Amino acid sequence: MVKDSIFKNKKILMICRETYSKPLWFLAEKLKEDNDVAAFFIMSSECSYTKTYYNEHTYYEFKKLVPDIKLYDVRDICGQFIEGMNSKSVPYDLQYLEMIEREYTHFKNLNMQLMSSQMNTRHYHWRMYWKVTSYEENLYWLELNYKKILSIIEEFKPDVIFDTDNAELQRTILCEICYKKKIPCMTIEYSKFGYYKYPSFQNAFGIDPYFEKLFNEIKELPDGEIAESVQYIKDYREANSIMNKEFAGSVTSKYERDSLIWIARVMHGKLEYFYDMDIRKHNLKLKKKSPMLFAPSLPYIRYYLEEELKKRYLYGKNKYFEDPVPGEDYVLMPLHLIPESSVFVRASYYVDELNLIEQVSKALPIGWKLYVKEHQAMLGERGFEFYKKVKEIHNVRLVQINYYKDPKPWIVNAKGVVTITGTAAYESALLGKSSIVFGDVPFSLIDGITRIRSYDELYDAIRSFGSVDSLHSAASYIEAVKRTGSQVKIFELMEDADRIFSGKLERTQEFDDMLNELIDFYEKGWDNYQKALKEGYYISDVPVK
Repeated sequence: MVKDSIFKNKKILMICRETYSKPLWFLAEKLKEDNDVAAFFIMSSECSYTKTYYNEHTYYEFKKLVPDIKLYDVRDICGQFIEGMNSKSVPYDLQYLEMIEREYTHFKNLNMQLMSSQMNTRHYHWRMYWKVTSYEENLYWLELNYKKILSIIEEFKPDVIFDTDNAELQRTILCEICYKKKIPCMTIEYSKFGYYKYPSFQNAFGIDPYFEKLFNEIKELPDGEIAESVQYIKDYREANSIMNKEFAGSVTSKYERDSLIWIARVMHGKLEYFYDMDIRKHNLKLKKKSPMLFAPSLPYIRYYLEEELKKRYLYGKNKYFEDPVPGEDYVLMPLHLIPESSVFVRASYYVDELNLIEQVSKALPIGWKLYVKEHQAMLGERGFEFYKKVKEIHNVRLVQINYYKDPKPWIVNAKGVVTITGTAAYESALLGKSSIVFGDVPFSLIDGITRIRSYDELYDAIRSFGSVDSLHSAASYIEAVKRTGSQVKIFELMEDADRIFSGKLERTQEFDDMLNELIDFYEKGWDNYQKALKEGYYISDVPVK
């Protein structure tokens, strides 16, 4: 059973989007017994479409809890947006947005806030089913969302906000509003240490001050007081495989290509999915009203087919990827999934990876190569023209992603690692190797990770690559994560919740134990927030934009 919580007589607002909302349904069902609970669905299509495969176990499951919970969504502003964009006059209110930029940009200015959604950033990625949006569309949608979210906060007056992700514009807006109004808005920060995640109060953007403060305190302790974490680092360095167990069975740990029969089955499923959505459930008419809010289906289908075929080609021998050269001096640069919140939210200035490769290649010492390695989850998404441009750079190798079946040999054979905000920098630090990042990620606190804020800093940072005595600081990071976080198995929770909703799985104590870890996660966040206030410093006190 789900445990009783410390949350009593509180007004709890849950932020919901697609599969990440499914575990929150079970928390809402439990917490509504002793609290006033509301859910806010932020995805335009999810709350606007009639019931279909896409939203039947998210938005429509939450509707079953009404009136015991309050349900908010963006359906009304979707209608306003469509009506406004069809009018003759420019619909957005620039004076209002200027006021918003003065009042609600502690972390990011408004143009940076717009970077948090893939539907407003088509210029920066390859997902053809989203359209390239106009200035008017982006500003009007921004204005409507600020007005909507401010009205929800004013009406519901939440004591605390629970979330499980950091992607999409509405979450970035909530982060700014909650900072201003001193409302604890908690979401998941991925520590990269096993299943551990700790609460972030700034939408996982930058390093939460309360976490950095604890890390610095632990770093002053002798090894004996954090002996278990020190031993973990030692064991990590001796392990044959360092792939995070959370990625087991996911595309991140996939190294073999799929058969054409499997691809055919996937595409048959996609066709059935969109036929049900558009024809049987009558959502096609709505999709035609605004391709910005409701991406059309045919580009989706084309995208998925091309992705699967390109992915199959790239897993085998091909003209773009090459094997590493034994004994060659190289810097490893693993690429990201684009669009992905780890870049678009955390490091919005560095989403152009081709430009980043060019800048890093210029900073390499003579005789060194830059090994660029594609992200498994990105395989098939990126256009081939990207790879052609990379291969034109004289000191860059685009390496075969499945040459090794684990990140460790790529890292230990390298001079160092360069990544925007990726896991490879964390892995490199734990292995005692140097790395560079371009965003403020929590593991960048570990010795040996250099945060670059200007391309002018690249040459010196790369020249200093080598072995690093990071044992104590890495152990201090692990210790801070364990003290502030919980082992939240968010992907297992989402998968099992869906199977329970669809009748394919009986609810078990194991599932409830995972839910209890999620409750523990929010309780720890609440306690840390209250402690920070009592000690006289605000949880997100320093502007980091």
